[in-house]
Amino acid sequence: MSQSKILLAEQEIPRQWYNIQADMTNLPPPPLHPGTKRPAAAEDFAPLFPPALIEQEMSTERWIDIPEEVLAIYRLWRPSPLFRAHRLEKALGTPARIYYKYEGVSPAGSHKPNTAVPQAYYNKQAGVKRLSTETGAGQWGSALSLACSFFGLECTVYMVKVSFQQKPYRRSLMETWGAEVIPSPSDRTEAGRKVLAKDPDSPGSLGIAISEAVEDAVLREDTRYSLGSVLNHVMLHQTIIGLEAKKQLALVDDYPDVVIGCCGGGSNFSGLAFPFLADKFAGRKVRAVAVEPAACPSLTKGTLAYDFGDTVGLTPLLMMYTLGHSFVPPTIHAGGLRYHGASPLVSQLYRDGLIEAAAYPQGDVFASAVLFARTEGILPAPESAHAIHGAIEEAKECAKTGEPRTILFCLSGHGHFDLASYDAYLSGKLENAYYAEEESKRALAELPEV
Repeated sequence: MSQSKILLAEQEIPRQWYNIQADMTNLPPPPLHPGTKRPAAAEDFAPLFPPALIEQEMSTERWIDIPEEVLAIYRLWRPSPLFRAHRLEKALGTPARIYYKYEGVSPAGSHKPNTAVPQAYYNKQAGVKRLSTETGAGQWGSALSLACSFFGLECTVYMVKVSFQQKPYRRSLMETWGAEVIPSPSDRTEAGRKVLAKDPDSPGSLGIAISEAVEDAVLREDTRYSLGSVLNHVMLHQTIIGLEAKKQLALVDDYPDVVIGCCGGGSNFSGLAFPFLADKFAGRKVRAVAVEPAACPSLTKGTLAYDFGDTVGLTPLLMMYTLGHSFVPPTIHAGGLRYHGASPLVSQLYRDGLIEAAAYPQGDVFASAVLFARTEGILPAPESAHAIHGAIEEAKECAKTGEPRTILFCLSGHGHFDLASYDAYLSGKLENAYYAEEESKRALAELPEV
């Protein structure tokens, strides 16, 4: 096969999202109310989300229709291209066929608009005026800022402080689309002030930023909260990635032996993998691998337990693999993967042995990112580079065994705003950071009693 990119026409954009809950034998235990510790009801989510998203969160219907207004915006960049990585294959000397689904073609430069657009749409339909959210590396904050600009909503983004400092142009992008961007922890919320009182120099974390954004939403009647990962409805919206990829691979008569995505909260991995797991449930053989940073390995090192989705304890309790809600990961450059827990759906699939997980240090990940950039030409975001590294490890194994596997991974975003991290790597200043076991033990000791 000499074809480099496999394209679909606009009319081939999937018109429904795939809900994996319809096919899972074991569903995750329900979320618990943070106060009563009883199963959360729909009305408990009302201060945070509009009715349509609450319904999707709890739905077990296999297919959910994509609104026409959302499809109209999707058409700005969807269907996204599927590439065959011929030059990378040659550099690795592997018999493997490597494909990557490239989500960096969206206006925000990542996969995150796939859920930001419907979330903004459903909030607009419900009469909401303003959305608050958090962001790590800035990809989610950029996506929601873009989506709010499409639908005329105000947007406030609490950006993890270390990423706010490392990636100033992400902030500029969000502000260009009309958002207000606040470094977290901040003195603007009670949650932020509590963290600063304990550690005035806190680098922040996604858990802390979530606490601030949730508090902001709950205290204002005109505001709701928007989340870019972890929750069921976010995983649902992202499945458009895998649904398109299945159509594209069918055009070249191929099918993956292994599907790979980076994993922080789980939206990137789920978006690509869940539609293929539907085939696995039906008896087809396919592996799915979630790749984490060694500094924040929720699946590979975490404990499966009910835990808060945020640091302060404002969110419902979720059953997930967690390092502890107060765990603050080392300040790696893949800020979007610095989250203490994994999606309940991803956690359940991992527990049941239906997916695999691997964790790698950022030095190895950046080495793979540079190899990819020098062969395929695209500069990947540090988060996406984890999936690249996982794919390269699989391809190297094929080179040893001679097995011609088909490898598919999600290149979820470009690295144009991440050049400071590449500078650090290329100048030899990038240090590997590893999971702080003692810090996690301390955090796990603070798990809520259920």
